[in-house]
Amino acid sequence: MAWIEELFKQGEKRVDELEVYCFSGTSVSADLKQRRVSLCSSSIETGLCIRTIDKGKIGSSSTNDPQQWQACLDAAIAGGHLATQQEWRGLPDPVTLPVEDLAYDPSLVIEPAMAHDLLREMLNGAAAHPEASVTSGGAGIAAGEITFANSHGIRYASRQSEVSISLEAISGQSTGYEFDHAFSRALVNPERVGEQAAFLASRSAGGKDIPSGEYDVILSPMAYADLLGNIFVPALNGRNVLQGRSKLAGRIGESVTAPLLSLYDDPHRKGAGGSTWFDAEGTPTRRLDFVRDGILTAFAYDLKTAYRAGKGSTGSAIRGGFAGLPAIGHHNFVVDGKRDEIFDEPAIYVHSVVGAHTANPMSGDFSVEMSNPFWVKDGGLAEPIRGAMLSGNFFDLHRQVVALGKESRAVGSYILPPVKINKVRVIGK
Repeated sequence: MAWIEELFKQGEKRVDELEVYCFSGTSVSADLKQRRVSLCSSSIETGLCIRTIDKGKIGSSSTNDPQQWQACLDAAIAGGHLATQQEWRGLPDPVTLPVEDLAYDPSLVIEPAMAHDLLREMLNGAAAHPEASVTSGGAGIAAGEITFANSHGIRYASRQSEVSISLEAISGQSTGYEFDHAFSRALVNPERVGEQAAFLASRSAGGKDIPSGEYDVILSPMAYADLLGNIFVPALNGRNVLQGRSKLAGRIGESVTAPLLSLYDDPHRKGAGGSTWFDAEGTPTRRLDFVRDGILTAFAYDLKTAYRAGKGSTGSAIRGGFAGLPAIGHHNFVVDGKRDEIFDEPAIYVHSVVGAHTANPMSGDFSVEMSNPFWVKDGGLAEPIRGAMLSGNFFDLHRQVVALGKESRAVGSYILPPVKINKVRVIGK
C-alpha cells in the first residue's frame, strides 16, 4: 500500500493531522426460505475512510475504491473547512503492539460449499422436532483485514474472520429462533442451532396464560443482552454522560448494580469477535472496568469526547464499517461474577424479548414482550407460557439480580450468562 505513504505526503502539506482507515475483505452468504436455498452470494469489499484535523476542525470522507484516495482526501479537507472548531489535543502516537491476530482463522475457506454445509447441518438438527417447520435461516463466512495509519507514524494492521449461522422455525402459532457465531468454523454448532430453534417452536406451542404479578425471572443471555444494550450500556457512554443523558452521570464510586455483578470491556480476549489491540482511532486498547462488584468505576471515551471532558481516551472508539466515523462503543462487553445453579427453583425462563429498542435509556423504564417463555421446574424447562410481558425499570432490576448462570455465551459483542432476577413485574391475563 505505497499509496498510503503518498497520501500522507500530500495531506500533511494541507492539514495539521490526518488518519487513514482501510478495509478489504471477502465473504459468502446463503439464505434459506423454508428448506431451500433462496439466495447465495459472494463479495469482495474494499473501503477507505480519511479523517483530517486542521486547527480543531475535523473533516472526513470515504470511498469504496481506495485508488480514488486523492479525491477522497480533497473531500475530507473541504468538509473540514465547514466544520465547527472544537477542543482537540492530537491523534495518538505509535506504540509497539502485539502482532497476533486475536480472532482470525487462516484456514477458513470462504466458499459457497461451506455455507451449503452449514445450512444442511442446521436442517439436520431441526429434523429432531418434525412437528416444527423451518421458515428461514442463513449462514455467512467472512474474513477481512484492517489497515490503520495516521500522520504521527502509526501503521497498524489486523485480520479478523467470522462464521455466523441462524435458523427460525414455526409450529402452529409458535416460533423459535437460534443462532451462533465464532471466528472459526470449528467453534460453531449448526446442528445444535437447528435443533434448538425447532425445539423452541414446537415446545412453545400450547402455552397457557398466567396472571399478572411479580415473579422470579431467568433471562437468557439473548434476552439479557437485548435489555442491557438498549438501556444500561448507553448510560456508560462518556458522550451521554457529558451531555447529561446518562442516569449514571456523577455516580462514580456508587453502587449501581447487585454486588455480585462486574461489567467490563475485554478487547484482548482470545477468539472473541471484537478483540483488537487498537481501537478505531489508533488508541491502544485495554480492559475497561465499568462496574466492579456492583460499584460504578468508569465510563467509555473516544478522543473527541475525552478532549471535551478533559479526560483521556479509554480506547473505546469503534466504527460501523469503513464508511463510519469513530464513535464510542465497546469491543467485548463481558458480564461476570460468581456463578451458581439458577434452574433449581421455580421461575419463569425468557428466551428472548421483543421491543427492547422502545425502552427509555434515560429513565430505564421498559415494557417488552416475552418470547418463548417457560416455567422452570425440577432443574429444567417445563410448561410454556403464552402471551405475557415484562415491565419495570432496568436500573432497579439490575440491583435485584440474585444469581448468574454457570455458562456464558457470545451474543453479538456481548459475552454474558443467563441471569436470575427476583420480583419482576409480569403482565399476563
